[in-house]
Amino acid sequence: MTAASPHAYFPVSARIGADLKAQIAQGVYPPGAALPSTRALAAELGVSRTTVTAAYDQLVAEGYLETRPGARTRVAAGLQPGPAPVAGGRATAHHLSAYGRRLLAEPLMPEPLLPEPVMTEPAPGPAIDFRYGDLSGNDFPVLAWRRALTAVLLRRPARLGYADPRGLPELRAALQAYLWRARGLRCGLDQIVVVNGSQQGIDLCARLLVDPGDRVVMEDPGYGAARRAFAAAGAAILPVPVDAEGLQTGRLAAVGPARLAYVTPSHQFPLGGVLPVARRQALLAWAEACGATIVEDDYDGEYRFDARPVEALTSLDRTGRVIYAGTVSKTLSPQLRLGYLVVPPALSDVVTEAKRLADRQAPGLEQAALAGLLTGGGYERHLRQARRRHADRRAALLAALAESFGGTVRVEGAAAGLHLVAWFDHRPAAAETGMAAAARAAGIGVYPVGPLYHDPAARPDRAGLLLGFAGSEPGTIREGIRRLAVALSGERCAGI
Repeated sequence: MTAASPHAYFPVSARIGADLKAQIAQGVYPPGAALPSTRALAAELGVSRTTVTAAYDQLVAEGYLETRPGARTRVAAGLQPGPAPVAGGRATAHHLSAYGRRLLAEPLMPEPLLPEPVMTEPAPGPAIDFRYGDLSGNDFPVLAWRRALTAVLLRRPARLGYADPRGLPELRAALQAYLWRARGLRCGLDQIVVVNGSQQGIDLCARLLVDPGDRVVMEDPGYGAARRAFAAAGAAILPVPVDAEGLQTGRLAAVGPARLAYVTPSHQFPLGGVLPVARRQALLAWAEACGATIVEDDYDGEYRFDARPVEALTSLDRTGRVIYAGTVSKTLSPQLRLGYLVVPPALSDVVTEAKRLADRQAPGLEQAALAGLLTGGGYERHLRQARRRHADRRAALLAALAESFGGTVRVEGAAAGLHLVAWFDHRPAAAETGMAAAARAAGIGVYPVGPLYHDPAARPDRAGLLLGFAGSEPGTIREGIRRLAVALSGERCAGI
């Protein structure tokens, strides 16, 4: 199956007309050339003659074709053919800004962080995919979401217009209450800005807080899309290693002052450490000493399997240094594109104006529906159910890894979140690409951890695979790991 063409949703006559224009531009039909009769072209294309006639009539009206009684339809005599198409579609060289040049200079994001395009027909992919960031479609609360959307639609407003770029007041009020009870975070309504996913929030932070050459501390390994956002803003990235407890804050003194630090303290991405309170206090003290801003990405902090979720780093902030980024991409769906920033009061106005310039506001219907779920208790009921399902998936993955690989695999970061890292201590780091290729050949999607390191020399010399478990059911997970073990032990993996 192939993806839908760019004209898939145009009327058939319009598609025929567009194809004829392209053929005229490319010289297939030069000026004065006769076109097939409407009857002949209709028979060739398998459409009605009326459809072809409509296409011809439109091109006559636009000046591409000309007709005379009793004669064949011809390309207009004075028409100039267009330029020949250029491979790759780059017919014109454009001046790129420094930002655009930096975007092209940065390597593409690692595969597990790239979203699949949503197409009319599904793109081919692995039969069993452990890609991080996917959720099971069976988990989405269809009935609760439909009820919430229906309630919004029935409250038809008298006027339809642009709303507050910070987000609907009812959603911000619902988020304010939820963050207090669930994440220990207290804030004012004006501090909350609803964004199109936490990635937009990170991008806004990069644009507003970083000038070219500014120093930005990043966890290493860390989230590649955040690293690209800050690098595209011109930041000088300062990678700081992580360990089993997250960012090694003891190394910050050697790093020196910076403009900003990006961290994932509730569940370090990708290695899974939870930053202890002593390190949180050290990070806040460093930020205050050098005047830095901290961006706390709480991308999946709601999921912890051995205890209740830890409170956000922002809850310890007493000097207004921390920007909190949250999302529903890991609780409801990444396709909703709903996230939020909690910003210090001093940044509220500028973040609001940047959001207004970026896209005016996040979609209002979805905001109102989410507000209804939060205030009615449906969101947290769904979250409790999701935690149980993900705990079962996590248990299935851990058991399958132990059964299929035994002591040859060491798991890291499984206490929280929706992914883990499987380290293959007896395979070198260079083997990761071949392991992923062998798995892909067997219909299994697994993803090397190597691309998530800023400094490849700083990573341990052992192969590691990032395995997400939220998108599949336990039986599928067990079968996927079984197939992975076969793929990595067979002829396909010889020499890895």
